[in-house]
Amino acid sequence: MCTCFNGFGVSYGMKRIMVVLIAGFGLMGGAAPVFAHHSFAAEFDSNKPITLEGVVTKVEWMNPHARFYIDATDKGGNTVCWEFEMGSPNVLQREGWTRNSMKPGDKVIVGGFLAKDGSKLVNAHDVKLADGTKVFAGSSGPK
Repeated sequence: MCTCFNGFGVSYGMKRIMVVLIAGFGLMGGAAPVFAHHSFAAEFDSNKPITLEGVVTKVEWMNPHARFYIDATDKGGNTVCWEFEMGSPNVLQREGWTRNSMKPGDKVIVGGFLAKDGSKLVNAHDVKLADGTKVFAGSSGPK
């Protein structure tokens, strides 16, 4: 009986190569979110600060950035939905946040920096919560 093949006709050398390839692809797949991550300067404009007041409609507490959305009223009286990017949940927890710090229906005032692409996306720097507490939003932008 030949000892260089297993019972399925695959050589042990080929099996080793397959294991290495599968492990390598697994590691690359896990690293994909890291490659997709961006710097503040790549997406946001530090020369365009903004402060908005509105009502929270949704909160997403997940990596790599927590996000929340508010409905704010523009100068024309129209309701506009804004998206805010914050730091990671770990950073926010170190700043005193919990999953329940902000809930849909809460009125908030948010300071941050506009996205370079002109969308309704803001990198949140600080948030004044419904109870009046002002907290740092984990922004990687200017202080």
